[in-house]
Amino acid sequence: MPELPEVEVVRRGLERWVSGRVVAHAEVLHSRAIRRHVPGAEEFASRLAGRTVGTAQRRGKYLWLPLDGSDAVLAHLGMSGQLLVVEPDSPLEKHLRIRIAFADGGPELRFVDQRTFGHVLVTPLARAAGRDVPEPIVHIAADPFEEHFDEDGFAHRLRARRTEVKRALLDQSLISGVGNIYADEALWRARLHGSRPTATLTRPKIAELLDAARGVMSEALAEGGTSFDSLYVNVNGESGYFERALNVYGRRDEPCGRCGAPIVRESFMNRSSYSCPRCQPRPRGVAA
Repeated sequence: MPELPEVEVVRRGLERWVSGRVVAHAEVLHSRAIRRHVPGAEEFASRLAGRTVGTAQRRGKYLWLPLDGSDAVLAHLGMSGQLLVVEPDSPLEKHLRIRIAFADGGPELRFVDQRTFGHVLVTPLARAAGRDVPEPIVHIAADPFEEHFDEDGFAHRLRARRTEVKRALLDQSLISGVGNIYADEALWRARLHGSRPTATLTRPKIAELLDAARGVMSEALAEGGTSFDSLYVNVNGESGYFERALNVYGRRDEPCGRCGAPIVRESFMNRSSYSCPRCQPRPRGVAA
């Protein structure tokens, strides 16, 4: 699933190609793509027609296009969602779900989603964590790149959760945008095992972990994100290249770039965790 860097890459593309334009009309080709827009496809299209799109925004893994007034088009890419900017006469994609055309007759915005886990809806904005965000995501915490991200508050809440540090990193109500890939990479950089109890983390160690998360996601952003298959692409249909720079994720049995020990894979919440057994020793008393 796309994480913060991948969604930010898409946001930047939308800012460049869509922001400031007026919607001519919208067409929903698959109702599942707007399943959370309860009024349905016709109302979805009517809410967009004639509206001017503002600057594309993002919080964590969610992105949205503000509309003139107090609404926004909120999107979550899910496992395979793609927001593509293409010429109106381009061939229709096999898994095209939504088309949005603009009054200037230029490139249109298309939502393509093979597995249909992603979704799009029009929703009012509300104030949360220092900024206006779509109402359905007011419970989502600020991400570590936001101006209003509260490091002291995050450290306090992290220690109070009394859970494993990787579980905490994936909790979008605590810190948004960090997913399985970048959690593993940040933990490796901070020399922490994912099962380390959050209550045992010192403030300096939490600060180090935050720096590691920001660092790895910044580097991924510079490479266009991480693409393991053709399902994650930017608005121009191009893949990212950060997979080549991953230190532990997906590197089972390969030597750790820091100490040479073979990277191990463990099951975690119906997915995988990767770590170095030497650089990131399992806490004492915590079973495998």
